[in-house]
Amino acid sequence: MSDYLKLEDLDIYKISRENSKLAWDIYLNLQVDLKIIIGQQFVKSMDSILANISEGYGRYHFMDKIRFFYLSRASLIETLTWLELLSERKLIDGKTYTKINSNLNTLHHKLNSFIKHYLNKKNTNT
Repeated sequence: MSDYLKLEDLDIYKISRENSKLAWDIYLNLQVDLKIIIGQQFVKSMDSILANISEGYGRYHFMDKIRFFYLSRASLIETLTWLELLSERKLIDGKTYTKINSNLNTLHHKLNSFIKHYLNKKNTNT
């Protein structure tokens, strides 16, 4: 039996996937002009979280992995900003905002732990 954990089994991947779906639903419900002004940026930043987790997980060297996880974390912070703007401009309801915000905060903590795990592995293997 292998100790290998598939990407799809990672909490950070699952949360990111769920958030990407939620972001897409928001995008689809925006008017055309708002899709261009804010919707595209929101979806791109949300999808970037997921894409960088995936790419980092697929890398071999610790620092290469960690670099992509840092990029994912930066996209997460950007996404929080877009989420705040969507809420302030009353383009999403409070329930949706709370759900995504909670997911992003959980993801932020889990991603930080994931980064720390790989930094510790790097330091014990050098």
